[in-house]
Amino acid sequence: MDADDAPTLRALLARRDLSLSLAVDDVDPAALDRAIRWVHSSDLADPTPFLSEGLVLLTTGTQFPDGSADDAGTSDAAEVYRAYVHRLAARGVVGLGFGTEVVRDGIPPALVDACRDERMPLFEVPYRTPFIAVARANAEAIAAEAYARRSWALAAQRAIALAALRPDGLGATVAELAKQLDTWVGMFDAAGEPAREHPLGGLAPETAAALQREVTAVLHRGARAGSSLRIGDTPFTLQTLGRGGHLRGVIAIAAGDLDQEGRVVVTSVIAMAGLALEQQQGLVRARSALRAGLVQSLLTGDPALARRTSRELWGPLPAAPVTVGLTDAASARVDGIAELLELWADERRGALFFGRADDGLVLVVPAGDLSALRDLADRFDLRIGLSDPTGYDGFAAAVGQARVARDRGIGPLTAFADVSRAGVLSAFTDEARSLARAELAPLYEHDAGQGTHLVDTLQVWLDEDCSHEATAQALGVHRHTVRTRLALVERVLGRDLSSFATRAELWAALRALDA
Repeated sequence: MDADDAPTLRALLARRDLSLSLAVDDVDPAALDRAIRWVHSSDLADPTPFLSEGLVLLTTGTQFPDGSADDAGTSDAAEVYRAYVHRLAARGVVGLGFGTEVVRDGIPPALVDACRDERMPLFEVPYRTPFIAVARANAEAIAAEAYARRSWALAAQRAIALAALRPDGLGATVAELAKQLDTWVGMFDAAGEPAREHPLGGLAPETAAALQREVTAVLHRGARAGSSLRIGDTPFTLQTLGRGGHLRGVIAIAAGDLDQEGRVVVTSVIAMAGLALEQQQGLVRARSALRAGLVQSLLTGDPALARRTSRELWGPLPAAPVTVGLTDAASARVDGIAELLELWADERRGALFFGRADDGLVLVVPAGDLSALRDLADRFDLRIGLSDPTGYDGFAAAVGQARVARDRGIGPLTAFADVSRAGVLSAFTDEARSLARAELAPLYEHDAGQGTHLVDTLQVWLDEDCSHEATAQALGVHRHTVRTRLALVERVLGRDLSSFATRAELWAALRALDA
């Protein structure tokens, strides 16, 4: 729609058939371009109770002093004009038209001064131009603008529908939406990563980073929503894609509140993009199943199938030696993680492979390059266990190492090498401690009931490599006392302490309780 036909005061003044003219020569140009919602006429001294914002008011001036030379110049008369214009400005009136030659020959100078002080556009409506003609001209402009916006919305939807049929339908749709709205538009995937944008690099780096943080927060909430925000001086509108609890991404538009037609166009894009992403889920599930199968192939010690399949679809497997990571089990059910890993695998061909296992996601990266795993753990608050560097012939053992490191780690990334330094006994579980308590319970009960020291004697004897002499010295008793106590231990437990297996089991039980 041409700017001269828009429902603004500038458009009204440009209509030659109305012969309107500004009476204040230093009007702010922006004031002439404000939209006029309607044109109303009134000669009330205070019409503001009957007005709304965005109106142009027309008056013939019968509410003002009679206009005689003596009266028009008094301070009281000037105050009447100032108060009148101030009330109009406070109510949100965008312009005042004065009809001349009806009651007065011209516009009262005091009214001109009051409008100049309030920065209110004041224009003359000549006698031959009826007020109804001014109102009708603005109504026609409003109707023309509405028709132009509806026509634009229909044309935009047709263009977007055609764009969706192109090979990269989502990318073409985003580009077409940006073109139609004449602004930046970006699409983020389920992991909060920017997938497509138009125009490329249209946002400053700091703005883009802040926007990505907002998008990630929206996705983590998991609820369908539309929201508006402002980053610096740039307003944004965010619209989620997908179903609540299964969000597929977010479309971000560098625009504030859109009008009804703009919202209709955006809604159509959201519907098409959401449908396209849902349809892709079948392919995603098939790809996930294939990756899981390749992980199982690697676990059998035969990497040939995985090498060949990966090379055809995603690029070569990471070159050995590799580090194998294993996430916690819950992460295997988070679609956003898999989508982000797919994106990274495509970007870092030959540097990342992943697939689902029974209790988490298996991640394979070149040994020494853990940057992707660190980023993944930070982004999704994961615990990931890491194996020692290995070749693919030791893949199953590496997954086992990663599992031990994951289960025993307390930080985002735990290396098996760090866990193994704590020794085998540090791996005692609650189950092992329960068994140890049951094994040694008869000794504890005998000591408690009889006042003996069987547990202490047994522990010191085992720690002293089963030396009666060293045990006696450590306990401060005679070696025969040690022999007597150990014989009692055998009777109470019903075990033969001359057996290495029995000694080892009792020593491990005591260590388990210490742990």
